[in-house]
Amino acid sequence: MSETNEDDTFDTGSLPEVTRNNPPVVVCDNVHVRYKTLATGKKLKLGSKDVMTKKRELREVHALKGISFVAHKNESIGIIGSNGSGKSTLMRSITGLTPTSEGAIYATSRPNLLGVGAALIPDLSGARNIILGSLALGLTRDEIDAKFDDIVEFTGLEDFIDLPMRTYSSGMSQRLKFAIATSVQHEILIVDEALNVGDKKFRDRSEGRIRSIRENAGTVFLVSHSMRTIKDTCNRALWIEKGELLADGPALEVIRKYQAFTKAEKAKETEEEPG
Repeated sequence: MSETNEDDTFDTGSLPEVTRNNPPVVVCDNVHVRYKTLATGKKLKLGSKDVMTKKRELREVHALKGISFVAHKNESIGIIGSNGSGKSTLMRSITGLTPTSEGAIYATSRPNLLGVGAALIPDLSGARNIILGSLALGLTRDEIDAKFDDIVEFTGLEDFIDLPMRTYSSGMSQRLKFAIATSVQHEILIVDEALNVGDKKFRDRSEGRIRSIRENAGTVFLVSHSMRTIKDTCNRALWIEKGELLADGPALEVIRKYQAFTKAEKAKETEEEPG
C-alpha cells in the first residue's frame, strides 16, 4: 500500500464536518478483485492435481467491481450487504491480505484487522495468550502488566482465563481476541463480525470500545449484519452488493436503502414460490 497524496481528490460519503476537520487516511480508487476458482466452488491451489482434470472447469469470480471511497480520521464506517457481496474481501484488500487485480488502495498507516488469531495458541491458557497477543501488538511487558486485569475484566472470562484456549467456545475466543486487539489505540482498525459474539452486556462494551477508538482520532471499519450495531456504532456506512458499491453516506440513510432492498428481494422470493 502507498501513502495518500493530499493533492488527490475523490468523491466521499463522509459527513461534511468530518471532511472539514480530519484528513483522509484510507483511499480506495477503482478497486477490482478477481480470482480463479474450480467449478466445484473450491479455490484453485498452486500445484493442485485438479488443474489437470478435464472434467473440472475454472471460472473467474469478480469479487469487487470498481470500489472507490475515501475514509477520514475519526470516522466509524459500517460495511453492510448480503452474504457473499464482497464485504470481507474489501476489508482483506485494505489490509493487504488480498491483492487487488486493478485499481489501488492507499493508507497513511498499516490497517489492523481485528483478531490476533495467528499469534494465539490453543494449548496455552487465555492468560498466556493475552501476554502473547499483546506482545504481538507491540506492547512491552510493563504495559501488558498494566492492562492485563482490564483485558480480563472486559472479556467477562475471569473464571476461564487460566484454562487452555482449546476448551473455549468460538464466542469466548472471539471475545478474548477482541479484548486484546482493542486494548491499544489503532489509527485504522477493521472489525469483521467480531461484535456479534457474547451477550448484550459484552456487545455494549464492545461498541463503547469502538466509539472510544474513533473518538481518539482513530478510523474504524465495522463489517456486520446487525443494523442495530451499525446504527449505534457508526456515523457512516457503505453498502456493497455483488461486488459493487451501491450507497455511501450517513449510516441511517444507507441502512434505510439497504433494508428497502432486502424487503423487496424477500417479496420477490415470496411471489416466485409455487403456491
